[in-house]
This record gives sequence, C-alpha cells and structure tokens, in this order.
Amino acid sequence: MKHPDNILLSVEDLKVYFRSDEELARAVDGVTFEVRREETVCLVGESGCGKTVSALSVMGLIPRPPGEIVNGKIFFDGRQILDLDEETLQKIRGNRIAMVFQEPLTSLNPVFPIGDQISEAIEIHESAPRLEIKHRCLQLLKNVGLSSPEQRIDDYPHQLSGGQRQRVMIAMALACTPDLIIADEPTTALDVTVQAQILKLLADLQRKHAMAVLYITHDLAVVSQVADRVYVMYAGIMAEQGQKDHIFRQPRHPYTRALLASLPHRGKRGQRLKSIPGSVPNPAYKPQGCPFHPRCHLATRQCRERFPQMCDYGDGHLARCPVVFEQAAGKNEH
Repeated sequence: MKHPDNILLSVEDLKVYFRSDEELARAVDGVTFEVRREETVCLVGESGCGKTVSALSVMGLIPRPPGEIVNGKIFFDGRQILDLDEETLQKIRGNRIAMVFQEPLTSLNPVFPIGDQISEAIEIHESAPRLEIKHRCLQLLKNVGLSSPEQRIDDYPHQLSGGQRQRVMIAMALACTPDLIIADEPTTALDVTVQAQILKLLADLQRKHAMAVLYITHDLAVVSQVADRVYVMYAGIMAEQGQKDHIFRQPRHPYTRALLASLPHRGKRGQRLKSIPGSVPNPAYKPQGCPFHPRCHLATRQCRERFPQMCDYGDGHLARCPVVFEQAAGKNEH
C-alpha cells in the first residue's frame, strides 16, 4: 500500500501484548495514527493507556519477552519498519527517528560526561574526526540553550538541573538532525517556567530543522500550546482524534470531555475541580464492550456489551462513541 508523500509515520492497527505466566496484558489494542511531515501530533491520555508503548513500538524498543507486537504495521517514510532486521533499524533509530525520554536522569548514563554521550549518538551513524564531533557537540549544546557549553560538556548528569538534563536529551535527539522526534512527557518533572522554555525550544528547533514531532503526554495544557492534531487514547485504544480545535471546542467522546472538564481554568477559581471517577482498567482485565463504560455517565446497555466503532464527524474528526453520535444526529435533524 502506497502512502501519500506528506505522511512521514503511519501506524496501522497496532497491537502490543505483554505475557506472563498468569495473564495477558493488552497494552495497545488496535491503534491507528499518523504523523505528517513537519507536523506536531499529540498522543494524549492517562498513565497506563498505552501511549508510551505505542512510541516504543515505533522505535523498536519493546522488550521481547515479555512484550510482543502481535498485529499491525508501522510505516516510516513509506517503509514497513517492523519487517527490518535490528542492524537496519539501528540506522533509522537515532538517525531519522529520535526519542526524548521522560526521565533524563535515568536515561543518561551516570558514569559518562554528557559530551561523550552526545558524541556517541553521532559516532553510531556517522564517521567524522573527533575534533569535528566535539565542535558539533558544543554547537548542539548552544542550540538547546545550555549555558557555558564549553564547561558543561565535561559535566556528569548529576551535576545538572532537571531542565539542563532535558536540554541535553534534546541535544542528543537532534545530533543527526532526524525527520521525527518522539517526545515522551518531556516536561513532566519540570516547574512551569522551565516547562515553557523546553516547549518553546522544541518548537523553535522543529521550525529550524523542518522536523515532525510526536508528543506523548497526559497534559492537555501542553497539547493546547503545541498540537496541530490530537489523538486521545484510553485503555489501549484510540477514543478520539482530530484537529486540535475540534478536540478542544467540540469534543465528542465522553472521556475527552471529562479530561477537558478536569482542567484548571481562571473561570473556575474557587470551584472544586472535576475528576473522572474510577481508574484506567488493568490491560489484562478490560471490561467487555466499551472500555470506558464503567466510568461513563452516558453508558447504555449497548456500551456494556458491544465494542464501539469509530464515528465520523467529518474533516478527520473521529470519536468512538455511538451514543454521542446519535445525540448529535438527533440535534441536526431538529
């Protein structure tokens, strides 16, 4: 199947399961999404919904065992990467697709200076003199706004602040100027001021290098700032997808609506923030029917018995809730 030239990443009906002696956890259970060239896409949802597992599948980093990709296709720039051997995948990973991980302190090696770690990212994919590589490392540290890069290049990760470590992770991801950066909760552990700086930095670098960015996040405030398009995940499935404006102005899935209702807002000052009752189901013990129905105030018998299909609202806006779709159709008739 040929993909349009503007589609950089296409994930189709991806299923990733984790097996143990006692149970089978369906972490990702039939997810489809795409990222276009130079576009910013956000995968959104609570912890445990399958966002990070989806991203790790794209990178070829699912631990096997216990993990297994049991179904689906992942096309990058028209190439089916699930069919590639590890050596070929290694040439793509870090070179054309790079990932900024959630916890830089655990992702960076504590026993090597940060300059050595950025150098390694370049050396894996390119052959260049050591002096040239060092100059490139310094330039990368300057590009990501790290102060005094000539001194910092010899620092160890523990000598840097959380924001500085995240900048180093971004420098490593940019080392080979990839076409796609996957940013997994890149601002979670940072204070609000540093968070804003990191988001602006990623946006500036994205424009400068004409990259696409796939954000993995639970934070809708971040999504509202950066996204072109949004995919809302719940319990390993896609609940809703569409342009950012569609998702924020006309959310169609009860889960998306509940997430938005729980956001703090100036107009809600003094009011108790809304929360979603219950929790994301254990991927080994998902309920029958719609996985959100135990937490949904609109749930009907059909929701409890039958897995819902995607409903099409036009212009790429899809939501997996026939109840809301029927309500919307009824309003249109009147």
